[in-house]
Amino acid sequence: MILLGLVIVTDAFAVWQGNHWYQLSGRPLQDFGSVTSREISAADTLYRASGIMQDAASVATAVLFVVWFHRTRVNAEVFAPDGHEKKRGWAIWGWLVPVVNLWFPRRIALDIWDASADRNSRSTALLNWWWALWVANLLFGRVAGRFYARAEGLDEIRGAVAGLMASDLVDLAAAVLAVFFVLRLTRMQHEKALRGPGPAA
Repeated sequence: MILLGLVIVTDAFAVWQGNHWYQLSGRPLQDFGSVTSREISAADTLYRASGIMQDAASVATAVLFVVWFHRTRVNAEVFAPDGHEKKRGWAIWGWLVPVVNLWFPRRIALDIWDASADRNSRSTALLNWWWALWVANLLFGRVAGRFYARAEGLDEIRGAVAGLMASDLVDLAAAVLAVFFVLRLTRMQHEKALRGPGPAA
């Protein structure tokens, strides 16, 4: 939860710094009362630094998130031994294998959710919205990042920064929903474990 909060903070800082860079670079260079090339360079350096902080927070969070996800999958087998389409190992590998990572983790998460929920809390809207935002950011963020890396002229760079800021906002929203997803699923599993096994059929 702390690391997801850190992702939110670094995303917000990147959006703020990106907006500062965008506004600054939109002013004429070296005109009276305007911006200098040194200020542009400093803003670009800070923006790149914010991206490094985002990457560090995301990697650390991803490692612990996958560990937590695998543990919830193991717990779900206790609640519903036969209610899983994918084997336990895919709770880890599903995040790492290209292309497969666009839908395997969601399928596994749905099985975990169904196994952990009681009859009155089976709505998966939270899970679906979180997953949709995560995939959208994964795809859109890569495109925006490549465009930023290849941009040369100031106009191209400003356009790329605008794309990255949009991606950061989507990532921020996905992180917020991930917080609620983790809290909800953890609580459901805790409550189900406290209830103990149901009556024998």
